[in-house]
Amino acid sequence: MATRTSARSRRVGSTGRLRWRELDLLLLGAVVLLSILGCVLVWSATIHRDDLTGGDSRAFLAKQVVNVGIGLGLMVVVAATDHRWVRILAPIAYGLAVVGLVLVLVMGTTVNGSQSWLMFGGLSLQPSELAKLAVVVGMALVVAERSEGRWRDRVGTVDVLLMLAVAAVPAVLILAQPDLGTMLVLSATVFGVVAASGAHRRWLALLVGSGVLVAIFAVVTGFLEQYQVDRFLAFTDPGLDPRGAGYNVEQARIAVGNGGLFGQGLFDGSQTSSGFVPEQHTDFVFTVAGEELGLVGAAFVIALLGIIIWRALAIAARSDDVFGRIAAAGIACWFGFQAFQNIGMCVGIMPVTGVPLPFVSYGGSSMFAGMLAIGLLQNIHLRTISAPASRMQPVKRVLVRG
Repeated sequence: MATRTSARSRRVGSTGRLRWRELDLLLLGAVVLLSILGCVLVWSATIHRDDLTGGDSRAFLAKQVVNVGIGLGLMVVVAATDHRWVRILAPIAYGLAVVGLVLVLVMGTTVNGSQSWLMFGGLSLQPSELAKLAVVVGMALVVAERSEGRWRDRVGTVDVLLMLAVAAVPAVLILAQPDLGTMLVLSATVFGVVAASGAHRRWLALLVGSGVLVAIFAVVTGFLEQYQVDRFLAFTDPGLDPRGAGYNVEQARIAVGNGGLFGQGLFDGSQTSSGFVPEQHTDFVFTVAGEELGLVGAAFVIALLGIIIWRALAIAARSDDVFGRIAAAGIACWFGFQAFQNIGMCVGIMPVTGVPLPFVSYGGSSMFAGMLAIGLLQNIHLRTISAPASRMQPVKRVLVRG
């Protein structure tokens, strides 16, 4: 017993020190490579845009490098934190996320039709990005506190209702902004967490049905802003308003189509250098990869995202406790749907909703939230490999039971 305790302390114990060789190096490598590539793509998207950079062609590159550096620091802190403190701090993180969303509605700044930003001098923060991780951690903690140690095959009705209550508070505040893109990502994430918790299939069917009804209600009652409705109409027919709502979709598809197999060359994309694609360094950064690096470069970006999602699911499957399993699965659903939504709107198979591409798009809030999530995944991974073999036995079960 003393030997096991000593070994565990050397790995990630109370000292908080990390042994880098025991991290999930494939996950870490994919995140670092994707972040570096993102910096280059952001630079390419802004290098010819004097209207954005004020004449400093490296302005956004420098800012994004700082964002990545801070994000990696946050990742290391979370990965090195004792797992007991992670669970203790989870409710505090959730509470801070809710407070941030309330402050946005009280004193937030409106950008692109959504009151989603808090401005502090020259700094900006989007609390809804951090709320995604807070919801995942909060829902996982609810199930863990109620079921850990009993290893029930299925969570009960009360468990599911409590999880949905945890998600409902941030969801309502995000809808009030309104931030439709974040709401879609959050909905998909909540669905994944409920599924990973082992809820009965009828709950999953109920969630899907409720989502459809809410969408219909929002359109019929005029709850959505007109520009949001126009974006969905443009998705069904981009030629309907080529100079308005359909402009983003058309220009993005042209940029991606220009790339061919190997692209037009970094910094040489015709659509990119001309600034035809709106918000190209943020929501439409994937079009830079498609135009300048071609199908090969775009596929490499997708492959790195796929590795991150795969490792998150692998960590979830191997986790030795309920909290780790559900949190890791929720993070995988979050990254997976958000990447699909972002890339889908760049190629015209999803409506334009304004969500960033994880670890690639310019922005601090999204980068920080993503890196915190990676740190949590590494923390769960280290916790799992340091657990005694006897404690691993009860976890041999399927993530989703129905």
